[in-house]
Amino acid sequence: MINKLLELAKNSYSPYSHFRVATILIMKDGREIPGVNVENAAYGSSICSERSAILSAISQGYKKGDFKELHCLCADSNKVSTSCFACRQVISELFDKDVPLYFYANDGKFEKYTVEELCPHPFDESDLE
Repeated sequence: MINKLLELAKNSYSPYSHFRVATILIMKDGREIPGVNVENAAYGSSICSERSAILSAISQGYKKGDFKELHCLCADSNKVSTSCFACRQVISELFDKDVPLYFYANDGKFEKYTVEELCPHPFDESDLE
């Protein structure tokens, strides 16, 4: 998986941070859906690789609960980094709590979490009641 992520990271558009991030989602049907971070001079308009991949999956007809695994790499760091809180919110909304999430450094080191471990206190539909 690390080689696929490193290759995918070449598609990142990150001229401001120079921090290329790539994500590959594995869907329950076995399909792999890629995503990369895409920055913008108006930083708030940027999107992380995790949300890029997840939104692509949804636009292709996948639904809540169709996600099997998430693999994410920070290509320009030898440190393992996890998802930002905006991405964690989207992950906790659409993934089952036991879905494994793998986060990689560029040297192949990785850490594995479940959605529940990464997002122990999600904001969800029950908070809107």
